[in-house]
Amino acid sequence: MRTAYKIFIRTEVNEPHGFTVYIPDFDAYTEGDSIADAIYMARDLIGLMGITMQDDGEMLPEPGATGYEASDEEIEAYVDIDFAKYRRRHDNRKVKKTLTIPSWLNEAAVSENINFSRTLEEALKDKLQI
Repeated sequence: MRTAYKIFIRTEVNEPHGFTVYIPDFDAYTEGDSIADAIYMARDLIGLMGITMQDDGEMLPEPGATGYEASDEEIEAYVDIDFAKYRRRHDNRKVKKTLTIPSWLNEAAVSENINFSRTLEEALKDKLQI
């Protein structure tokens, strides 16, 4: 499910990157070389923090729950994120699974040089319609 979080962008004159972004719902900062880069970095930080919180069993913050308001130096914007989609795109660590198949099927697959891991991954994606 897609949701949107408020971000606040500030132009930085004497910093290595031109823009600093504050994400109040996650109490986190990031930065970028341009407004587009700053928004990209904010989305990436929200995605990473969100899936980490999910993995740790924590609740994701409700958008806008902090009530933070922009200062005169900040631009208010929104960043949309779909945590499930973010996870599929970025969480590609491999997990070892032990499975059992009939020996005749194993022999047929081995004789055809079938990659079991790739085949299982493709079948699961197809089954889950991902």
